[in-house]
Amino acid sequence: KVRFKQVNQDKVPDLSSDAIIRDPGKCVLCGDCVRVCDEIQSVGVLDFADRGADARVVACFDKGLGEVECVNCGQCVKVCPVGALIPKHQIDQVWDALHDEEKYVVVQIAPAVRVALGEYFGYKPGTTTTGQIVTALRLMGFDQVFDTAFAADLTVIEEGNEFLERVEKGENLPQFTSCCPAWVKFAEQYYPDMLPNLSSCRSPQQMFGSVIKDYLTKELNIPREKLVVVSIMPCTAKKFEANRPEFSVEGNKDVDYVLTTQELSLMIRERGLTFSQLEPGSFDMPYGFKTGAGVIFGSSGGVSEAVLRYAAEKLSKGKGIQTGFVEISSGGVKTLNIRFGDKDLRLAVVSGLGSARKLIDKIRKGEEHYDLIEVMACCGGCVNGGGQPITEEKMAVESRARELFDNDKMLQFHSAHENPYVRELYDDGLTREKAHELLHTEYNNRKRIHAEEVALTEVGGDKSLKLNICFGTSCFLRGAQELYTRLMEYVREKGLEEGTEVTASFCTERCKKGPVLRVNGKTIEHCTYEQAIEEIQKAIH
Repeated sequence: KVRFKQVNQDKVPDLSSDAIIRDPGKCVLCGDCVRVCDEIQSVGVLDFADRGADARVVACFDKGLGEVECVNCGQCVKVCPVGALIPKHQIDQVWDALHDEEKYVVVQIAPAVRVALGEYFGYKPGTTTTGQIVTALRLMGFDQVFDTAFAADLTVIEEGNEFLERVEKGENLPQFTSCCPAWVKFAEQYYPDMLPNLSSCRSPQQMFGSVIKDYLTKELNIPREKLVVVSIMPCTAKKFEANRPEFSVEGNKDVDYVLTTQELSLMIRERGLTFSQLEPGSFDMPYGFKTGAGVIFGSSGGVSEAVLRYAAEKLSKGKGIQTGFVEISSGGVKTLNIRFGDKDLRLAVVSGLGSARKLIDKIRKGEEHYDLIEVMACCGGCVNGGGQPITEEKMAVESRARELFDNDKMLQFHSAHENPYVRELYDDGLTREKAHELLHTEYNNRKRIHAEEVALTEVGGDKSLKLNICFGTSCFLRGAQELYTRLMEYVREKGLEEGTEVTASFCTERCKKGPVLRVNGKTIEHCTYEQAIEEIQKAIH
């Protein structure tokens, strides 16, 4: 007999996330992903499990990344030394679309991509290669090549107007920026009470997708399904964002595919192009025109700077504007005090979700006050996104950011409202109502399971009395079970079964005020049996 040692089974890659693939078979247990997720981003979805030869890195309860609180920022991808964590590629889907003669394929390029892609082809970090990128994309077969910075100009105007309106009314301040999808998901998970403070503006990627699919389809006279929009982004979280259900119309997504800078470099090589020898090309108009305000979106502080320029024009006609944020000791946070007319405004710029968490906690305690807060999940902003080149160059991120601001200086216009094609868009029918439909969105509380309710009686039909009892842990310990039992006895005694619908929910976010009962939509906190009966009698009479 030939004896063989027992071997472990192959570890199956985790494909559950829209943004990141995790292959445990390649993992060497260095722990870098665990540390960056916990110590830098304060999310902590990865950790070590088991001991000795069985040790492994897993997500909570051994679930997939798509099933836990991962915000898709991709910083784990940047620190993984062996490729056990990589962006989830959509290269094959994009090639298929390009080879489909029935499809009209357009592409948008984010500002941070143009100052980083060259690193894959021997250029120094921070070298602008916009022209070569445009030419490469045309040679690949894209029908039109546009600039995401055009949509960033749109974002500045919409977000600037929203900010000025909030300042005037004194409502929902501070206003948080909403361009970073990893930050948005972080807020939905950990700070749902702050969601009204987030700007309702979509990110530039999603604004571009919705505008293009509305306007270009009419211009080309083709159905929405025939137009394919591809984004080239520095960010893995943009893949998750493009798949959010609110960014689609009847199942057709505003942005069909998202490629990272890494994926674009692979496609250029697959196409057999010598990148350094390509003749520079220019963007297609009108969606390829931008101002410097749109370009600097790719760096931490760029969004706030762009909004400030717009606000300065609105409030003080551009006179006396100060620029330059001041680093403060909390780390990862920069602040600026500025006066517009008779208003003193305080702004903050945060990069890194761990720093954002610390700042928000201080705001909640009343230790800090701001009017506008820009949050980027990646330290340094989009130039350091999870889909960017991984380099050992210490100053690479700073070089990329500096190059974006240098590009801003070289452009003719530096404020979003100066973009003539954006103005033309508003003049040609982008009304307030249309802008709200195409350029704004809403957010979801992801802290608890809200969509799920358990039916405790027969539901449906014409029910005049609807009772909902919270059975979350806190409410359960405060007597929810006893309240439910007594109420069901009351319903049976009074012969109300046929007209009553009783459901149980997991959590109503009132954990210190249980038990919580809803009677026909009215919420009763610290609910006693007597209060419940009184409210039920009001509802049925």
